[in-house]
Parts: sequence; C-alpha cells; structure tokens
Amino acid sequence: MILKKRILALTVSAFLITGASIIDFSSTPKPHQLQAHANVVKDTYESRLFSLSPYKQGHFGLRMYRQTQDTKYKTTILVDLANVTDRLNHIAANVNTPDAIHQHSLERLNEYKKGKDERSVRRYKATKDQPEYFYMGLDVLRYLARLQEYGVTHKDDKKLRKLLRSYDFESVLTDKEMITAWAAQLANQAYWLKQIGEQDLVDEFITAFKKTYPSSEDYRLSKQQFGNKLYGMTHIILADSGYYQRQVSEQEHQWIYDYFRRNIDDIIKHTKEDIIAEVGISFLLAGLEDDPVVAKTRAAITKSIDKRHGMIPSVSGDFDFAYGEHRNVLAIMLLDWQPPYEGPNVKTDPKLFKQLPYGVSI
Repeated sequence: MILKKRILALTVSAFLITGASIIDFSSTPKPHQLQAHANVVKDTYESRLFSLSPYKQGHFGLRMYRQTQDTKYKTTILVDLANVTDRLNHIAANVNTPDAIHQHSLERLNEYKKGKDERSVRRYKATKDQPEYFYMGLDVLRYLARLQEYGVTHKDDKKLRKLLRSYDFESVLTDKEMITAWAAQLANQAYWLKQIGEQDLVDEFITAFKKTYPSSEDYRLSKQQFGNKLYGMTHIILADSGYYQRQVSEQEHQWIYDYFRRNIDDIIKHTKEDIIAEVGISFLLAGLEDDPVVAKTRAAITKSIDKRHGMIPSVSGDFDFAYGEHRNVLAIMLLDWQPPYEGPNVKTDPKLFKQLPYGVSI
C-alpha cells in the first residue's frame, strides 16, 4: 500500500513537471482522486520542509505525524520540542519580572501598531491597554500546553504556572473587543487552560463568543470579521479535539455544525482557503465524512491547487512557500484525512522522546 501511494505521488509529480496532468483540477474530484491532489501539495512541502522556520517545521510535522504516524516526521517533532523548550527557557530565565514582562509584551504589541489592515488595527486596539496578553496567552500558556501534550514538564513549571494564575484570563476570554480581534487564539487558550489543569473557562468563552457574533448580525460583518468569526468557531472544534488527536461530538457543538451547514456556500465564496479547509476538517473530526459540507470544501480546495507550483497560493495569488504552509498543510489533511491519533507523547511514542532538550523532563 505504501509503495502504491509513493508510485501515485511520483506519477502525479512527473505529469505536473512535464506540463501534462492526470488530475482535472477544474472539476469536483471523485473519491479516488482526493489522495492524488493531497500528494501534489504534500510532495511540494516535504521537498523543502527543512527550509522552513522551526515553528513551521513543527506545525507541519506534528499534524502530519498525528495523521500518519510516519517516522519520517520524527525530526520535525524533535525540532518543535526543542524550539518550545528553548523559548520557555528564555522566558523563565529572562522575562519573569513585571517590568520585563511588560517590555516583552510591548515589543509584541508594536508589531501590530505598524499594520494598517483591519486585523492589525483591531488587535492593536484590543490589547494596547493590556499588552501582557501577548506574554501570558500567546507565549507561556501556549508553550506549557504543547509540553503537556508531549508528556514532559519544564523545570520552571511551577514558577510559570504561578505567573499564569496572576493573570485574569476570564476577563480576557469574555471581552467582546478581544474576541473580535483574537477569536481563534482565545478559543485555543480556553481549551489550553483546561488541558493543563489550570481553569475551565470554555463555557464562559463560548457564551461570550455567541453574544459577540449572533447569527442575526452576520450582515453587518466585514469580510475580515466574518473570517474572524469562522476562525473562532473552527478553533473551538480543533481545540476540543486536542488538534487532531481525538474525535469530537457533533451534539456538543451543534450550533457550530448547523451554522456551517447553513452558510457553507457563503463561506466558500467569501473566505480564504485556510478557513474553508478548517470547516471541512471540523466535520471530519466529528466523523461526518459523508456530509455535503465535506464534499463542497474538498471541491473548493482541489480547485485552488495550482498544478504548476504544486500548492495553494494566497488570496492575492502569492506563492510564498513559508507563508503558505498553514493553508497547504490543512489542504493535505482535508483531502487525505486519516482517523485522529492521540500523540505523539512519552507514552504513545516513547522512542521519540529518549533524548530530551535541556529544560524539560518526564
């Protein structure tokens, strides 16, 4: 079976290189064509995977490992573990006083001050009076959650958790302005706090999210805000699955699935491929592969693949390899979906974690 897959991938690549194509990129793909479409993108990214930053290597490799358990992604898992550990080592040693935390946060905030697009403006406005959000939510919590997933503990875990407990996450997770600026990130953080055993604010966040984005007010949303709303909804599903580690319950998130079904045509028409793919994956995570939403998202994604470049470009037509990693790994997963896999961690894959970077232990 593995050999057959490889032959198929090589055949597709050969046809693309010569300018011919065995895939009709303009029509809705049949089930047997989906894997071939996925392989086109997969081959493109695997051929240059290690030219990506450590973060993007980890993002791609971790998702591919959870989908395939292929040992060829072992190096990217170790790169991710080392990268996260190194960042926490630095934070714990150098950014652990109120002044240092504030300065670190201001530097992150100022990155958005430079932007003139709606997303940057909203993010700057929402966090300019509470820049510590960057440190607490986007750094410390995120990194501790990743280490917890791997089954390891940072040497300064107690100190870092004490810092987290000093921060009012409930106010942030239920603030309307923050939700309109950081919906997906806040969804992640609500589930991460629960995951690492600190606080369970999932219900509070979802209640606030629904109040911020009632369906009856969709017509008032800008294109950017429609996308932010959808990202928040998909990330509730993705975070609940532990990011592709567990199947989720449709009933527990019925409001999300019903909304996607009602609005799938507008989602495909008005949003970018990242969101379209995440919507489709949300259904796959609930075991709903036969749902018409999945077929529609797969058709849209296959039509977006540029056969010459072997990837999906940005909405502006850009083929930047690193910048496009997110949308393209999602495309691979949507088109060649495999059952969720819990791991990798020290229990499920002990051989992967024989040698740990300085700063963490089992």
